[in-house]
Amino acid sequence: MLGHRYRFRAVDRELRWHCERGCGAGGSKSYDTAERAERYAAALDREDRAALGERAPLIGLLPLRLWRSISRKRQASSSPTPRS
Repeated sequence: MLGHRYRFRAVDRELRWHCERGCGAGGSKSYDTAERAERYAAALDREDRAALGERAPLIGLLPLRLWRSISRKRQASSSPTPRS
């Protein structure tokens, strides 16, 4: 129901991932350098819960996107404008 929650890590030149929920899903991929594998692991292994709704899929989280958009517009219109 909730889908996979992959975690990524680099081991030498290999990028490895597994599902944090313990379902057994996972895999690996080899890169030409350990630095490249580490860079991909760092980029992919992050939680974006704070940004939920900002880059949400259009269909599934459309109400959340609309609510955030309206909230931003209200905040912008209620903030005082600086005078020169």
